[in-house]
Amino acid sequence: MARGLTIALCQINLFRYKAIKFDHQSFGLGEDALGQGCAIVADFGKTHTKLTLWSREGQLLDRVSRANVPQGAAPYVPLDVAGNSDWLIESLRRFGDHPVEAIIPVAHGAAVTGIHDGAPAFAPPDYEWPIPDHELAAYRAGRDRFAVTGSPAFPSGLNIGSQLHYLETLDPSLFRAATLLPYAQYWAWILSGVAVSEVTSLGCHSDLWHPASSDFSPMARRRGWAQQFAPLAKAGDVIGNLRPDLAALTGLSPNVRIHAGLHDSNAALVAARGFVEMGGHEATVLSTGTWFVAMRTPAEPVDLTALPEARDCLVNVDVDGNAVPSARWMGGREIALLDARIDVPGLFGLAEVLASGSMVLPSLVQGSGPFPDANHRWMNEPSVATERAAAVALYAALMADSQLGLIGAKEHLLIEGRFARSEIFTRALASLRPEARIYVANAEADVSFGALRLIWNDLRPKSPLQTIEPLPHDLAAYGREWQARAAEQGR
Repeated sequence: MARGLTIALCQINLFRYKAIKFDHQSFGLGEDALGQGCAIVADFGKTHTKLTLWSREGQLLDRVSRANVPQGAAPYVPLDVAGNSDWLIESLRRFGDHPVEAIIPVAHGAAVTGIHDGAPAFAPPDYEWPIPDHELAAYRAGRDRFAVTGSPAFPSGLNIGSQLHYLETLDPSLFRAATLLPYAQYWAWILSGVAVSEVTSLGCHSDLWHPASSDFSPMARRRGWAQQFAPLAKAGDVIGNLRPDLAALTGLSPNVRIHAGLHDSNAALVAARGFVEMGGHEATVLSTGTWFVAMRTPAEPVDLTALPEARDCLVNVDVDGNAVPSARWMGGREIALLDARIDVPGLFGLAEVLASGSMVLPSLVQGSGPFPDANHRWMNEPSVATERAAAVALYAALMADSQLGLIGAKEHLLIEGRFARSEIFTRALASLRPEARIYVANAEADVSFGALRLIWNDLRPKSPLQTIEPLPHDLAAYGREWQARAAEQGR
């Protein structure tokens, strides 16, 4: 018997607000201002939501963020869309005195929701909420092979298809009546009232996309889900304008353009391709945050079916619908669990760690990364905070080097995101991959700048990439020992 979705239904708070009279000119946002103004990138990540305000020249003007705390109870814990919607209104109001002309959402790729009759039908599940074993087994019995979708069988709800299966079992009639939306496009709908889907989100380890045909997967069609998704749009497409009631509440113009939006790691890929060193070359982007996601743009075609499915490799799809060999590791989460602050400059504690042989062995988050079955442990765990941080930074570099090797990354590598600020991590990676040129950049390589380039296609980074030099230490012996012990941990 279906238990129903009522316990997980999400009343989006912005629908409580009543429209108020809005004088467009009173905010200094006449038609002449639109077109030479600003843009907002709304980034709905797994652990944080961020809004950034940018000038037409690509200058970051303002930034606000909030922590995401999933709310709810069984049958599943949903993402905090209600809290984010209230916060979104307040944040947009903060930007209301700027000549904003466009907003584009980005989001993590493992979330899906539905709408019905102009309102949310059910809340998007948190992908870390465990789907019951019998339901997960029933779903996997009918999913397509990795060779078809490039999507491995991930745990819990990391495959959107498994979320859809579970939601359908909870309340079939409500589920079947809903129009389905990927998470980034859900926020585009909130902002514009226009429902669309988009390929980078559908092609992100969802089980729902067939990269070779640029169409929904056979399973998505068999299950009827393909027909339920909103029509496809490109990430940079303008799908509508800001809803008048939101314009009234925030002080923004009702002429603000709303773009369809995209998967966050793909936005980082768009940013990277704006650099001369990365565009049109054999190059890989390593996006670092809660997840470390490596996405390779190969100079020549590669056999995507040869990717090691069991080691968290997959096929992503870029904004043009092209297949992108990728690998993942939940690096930010593991670093947090290790209680170390590594996103800082300096080589403090490194010499002591190499001398003592202190090292972290994988994996703290079971079921993900290049060593999904390994059981984490410390060797010679240091008691000094700087040495502990150095050992964790080396661990992050060794894990990243492993995932890069699995997808054949070579020649050019751009590290972006929070952990690009870690000197030990970035320079250790340069030491471990001496045949490659390793780069970092400022904000012009991040998710927000990539999304911005879809609003303003002629926007290019103003600052050159910074080449990272190897560490002044030989990591060869340390790396060999780590690799051997990591392999042993997974047996």
